[in-house]
Amino acid sequence: MYDKLAGSSSPTQSAYEWRDLLAKFALFSFGIALWYRGLSLNATIILVVFAWIMDGGLRRFGQTIKEPLVLAILIFCAVLLLGILWSDDPGSGFRVWRRYAIFLVFIPYLSLLNKQRLQWAVSGLLIGYSGVLLMGVYVWIALGEIGIPLLKISSTSISAALGIGMLLALYLAGANINKKVKPLLWFLASLLLFLQFNQGARGVLLATLLALLLLIFMHYKTRIKTFLGVMAAVAIVVVVFVYYSNSFQERLTQGRSDIELSQQGKYTSSIGYRLAMWDVGLHGIAQHPWFGHGTGMPSRYFDETVVTYKDGLYKDLPGWLKTYHYHNDWIEIGMQIGALGLLAYAFFLWSWFRTLRAHRLTTLGVILVCFVFVSGLVETLVFFRQNLYLLLVITAIAIVWQKEYGDVAEGVG
Repeated sequence: MYDKLAGSSSPTQSAYEWRDLLAKFALFSFGIALWYRGLSLNATIILVVFAWIMDGGLRRFGQTIKEPLVLAILIFCAVLLLGILWSDDPGSGFRVWRRYAIFLVFIPYLSLLNKQRLQWAVSGLLIGYSGVLLMGVYVWIALGEIGIPLLKISSTSISAALGIGMLLALYLAGANINKKVKPLLWFLASLLLFLQFNQGARGVLLATLLALLLLIFMHYKTRIKTFLGVMAAVAIVVVVFVYYSNSFQERLTQGRSDIELSQQGKYTSSIGYRLAMWDVGLHGIAQHPWFGHGTGMPSRYFDETVVTYKDGLYKDLPGWLKTYHYHNDWIEIGMQIGALGLLAYAFFLWSWFRTLRAHRLTTLGVILVCFVFVSGLVETLVFFRQNLYLLLVITAIAIVWQKEYGDVAEGVG
């Protein structure tokens, strides 16, 4: 009789093993594929969703949605989708919505994770990140370029990836890990920060430094002398990196030149272009403050308005550089769906922090949300989707790791 029962359970056991293997492969593959675009990334996302469905993710959805971040993602994407209804170009609206819909992959990814699958997810993430890092260093040293043209990763995107890696390395240095590993993490963080200084993305670098200051403050806020000492050490490191970074010094020089041109009424420069975009964007939000111009309409609005706005002060910009976005998350979303969208986005960021805080990862929540918020003041992060995927994957892994392995001593050790 025992043999019969054992035999009858084997198909069920085999089905579970097959689903488990599929889930592990999906988590592992996504950590690598998130750096790519096109068919490989889309196929991997489909694989993650398929593995989630086969793993019973739909049945567990009621449990998954209890995470504040999951609910906030659904609300934010729903609001953006609703904005297509009053868009003059629904096709463009749907294309824009698809960019923001990348947040939704967090739901199946988080649901698939468990203790047995963590090592697969972490392995895929480390392999993918290390591979991109090595490619970026090679391109910088051997070819003298920034970014990774082969993968269509811009200097801004690679700079953000370096900043995220640096912050995570320092965060982990304060965790309950082997003391011999801590110096390695400090060295890794210093290396990543040095590389970031040589990428030229000023806004993302500023976001990294501000998040770094918050990380140090949250760990040493009760030890003033130690806090001041660490801050002095960080300041010295930053000064050294500034001195030895030709790229950073060139960007500073270019920035001063851009500001001088803007003061002369010439906006065909990096900073001037942003100032003009923000000016036109705020004007557009003021015209439709509550529900915006509709999802997908901001770029068209700029091209149509810039010709006459302020007597054509910015009329040369569309011919100088094609308009894709407003280089500011808040203005971009406000143009799309007005105050409704801004509230949904603010709720999304707040829920991101609440989710990590609920899992006793307050410090991690502060630095990640700070990085996203500050970066979003000078860029539209949805156009650098690799980094959003990276942040969501780190969030999901941190949540499940904390559930399975208990408390982590947060901070910088």
